[in-house]
This record gives sequence, structure tokens and C-alpha cells, in this order.
Amino acid sequence: MKRIPVYTVSGFLGSGKTTVLVKMAEEFKKRGKQVGIILNELGDENVEKHLFEDQKVYELLNGCICCTIQDDLVRTLKGFLSGEQADVLLIEGTGVANPLEIKDVLLSPALIEEFELISMIGIVDASHYLEYQSMFSSSKEIRSLLKEQIISSDFIILNKIDIVNEKEKEKVKHKIEKVISSEIEIFPASYGNVPFEKLAGQRHRIVSLSDTKEHHHHHHHTIGTLKIEDLPSIQLKVLESWLKEINGLIRAKGYLREEGETEPREMQYAARKIVISDTEVNTEKTVLILIGQDLNIKEIRESFNRIFQ
Repeated sequence: MKRIPVYTVSGFLGSGKTTVLVKMAEEFKKRGKQVGIILNELGDENVEKHLFEDQKVYELLNGCICCTIQDDLVRTLKGFLSGEQADVLLIEGTGVANPLEIKDVLLSPALIEEFELISMIGIVDASHYLEYQSMFSSSKEIRSLLKEQIISSDFIILNKIDIVNEKEKEKVKHKIEKVISSEIEIFPASYGNVPFEKLAGQRHRIVSLSDTKEHHHHHHHTIGTLKIEDLPSIQLKVLESWLKEINGLIRAKGYLREEGETEPREMQYAARKIVISDTEVNTEKTVLILIGQDLNIKEIRESFNRIFQ
């Protein structure tokens, strides 16, 4: 029986993983492939599932598949072997997942004969990488995680180069090159636009957990989520200003209804900017999900209620 080819997509919070995943899924579908997708979220809700409405999507929520819900990943993978047909499988970990631990599941004795790990694609946010590397604006936990995500990658997308200058782009590229093998390609991109042949044509290198001296299990225990539901209509400028003031906030997303609008739309907050999707979502629900390090939940809820309720 032919093994199911697998691609993993990793990268820190807000780097553009889902954008790349959507493009890959669409291209595989155009080529007549049945695509299976596994999406992982730290919280209990995935507001981006609607982007894959015509695909076979499995959501793994409330934890990270690289550690706390690794058994859920094993069960989901086995589900593809017991009835769910897929020609190719795409796995997106959370923004704080260590891809090497996902790889260890795929290469375990129980699954290695059924799945073929083709490539581990890493995505780096060029606009925030230097900030995350700074001891003054980041934490050791985040710096170690970023390094683990990069050194495990077979192919690296240096994303969001449209919002950095050439000097900063080259500085980020140089820092990445210092921790990866010389044969690993770093591909500059904007909005995750990478030729499909680049994404699908990579081949996995043999790297194990023992090759990474700084590996730690459960290394992101200080990064968590907060969900706020049933939101009132909101002014985006006020919301963006509020988000910028939250200590430790790295990422936010959800379904919001702008003032003057009747239907909720998808909202993404990364690189300290809000982006609203032009496409209506098939839901009446409004929800805001905050992701960050050492978030003060009581303080955040109180300030939200004071400003928006």
C-alpha cells in the first residue's frame, strides 16, 4: 500500500502559516489530489476553518499536538487509515509547536509504514524576527522555540518582506543562515506567495530530536489563549489601539462586526495591525481570541469591558 505523503507547516504566531496552507491545498486540489488537513489551535475554537470548507479538515483544539495533545494527533492520523481517503496530508501546528515532535509521531513504528514525511516547511515573519531575537523585547522561551522551528525546516519562507527594508531583510536572512545547514533554501516572500513547485518539491532531511541540544518538552507553557465571546459592534481603530496596549500579546483573531456593518467578518491581528477579510463568514457568532505570553486575563477582561461594553 502506498504511503500517504505529508507536509508540515510551522512558524511562530502570526508568521503566515494558514495563508501558505490554503495556497498549498488549492494547488493540490487543482492537480486532482484529495487533500486531508489537520489544524491545531491552542484554544477551543478555530476561526479559520471556513477557509477549508471543501476540504477534509480535522481540528485538534485546546492544546499543542507537539506535546499536550500528541495522542490526539496519533488518533487523527490513524483515522486517515481507517476510511478517510487522502492523497496528501497537510499538518499545521500551533504557532508554538516544535515541528520535530510532530515529525517523531509520523516516524513512529506505528505510523512510519503508512505516512511519508515529504517536507517540513518553516515560515519566518521578517518584520518581527529581530524583535523576537532581542533579549530586551522577547523571552528565552520564545527565542529557543524560534530556533527549534527554523533548524527543523527543510525549506524556509522568509515572509512579509514587503513591510521591511532591504537592509533588515538581509540581516534577518543572515541570522537564520547562522543556525541552519547550508543546503536549506531561504525563499523571500510576501503574503505567502511561493511557487507551488517550491512548496511541493522539497525533500525531508533526516533530523532527530537528539540533534537539537536546546530542545525542551513543554517549552511554551507560559503562552496561552483568552477567548472573549458575544462582542458588541466595534470600531477597528479603537480595537487596534487596545490590542497594542496588552502586555505579552503576540496574536489575535476572531469574528467581529464593525460599527455600521450587519454581518461579522474574519479579523486577524499580527505585526501590530488589524486586517479584516473581505469575505463574509457563515456565522452569526462574534468572538475574539487573544494569544500571548503570561497574559493577565483578569486585567484584560476588565479593560475590554470598560472600553467596549
